[in-house]
Amino acid sequence: MKFIELTLHNHIIVHGFDARNQEITEEVTVEIPSQKIVSVDRILSVSEKYILIKYAFDRIIYWEYIEDYNSVKEMLM
Repeated sequence: MKFIELTLHNHIIVHGFDARNQEITEEVTVEIPSQKIVSVDRILSVSEKYILIKYAFDRIIYWEYIEDYNSVKEMLM
């Protein structure tokens, strides 16, 4: 299993979907970013602003990250 270290901060937690298939979300703002070691197997996608990570119970979180997109891409290669 491969891991990468990222600096993560604000994030959006997806708690599921409503009757109209719209995401039920919770936005979380943090004052200080923190470093986390993330399993590559749990990463669903990466954009220039967010890294989408899956957690237990089918919960997913859109994390904002500090590193630049190309650096994250290189870590995943």
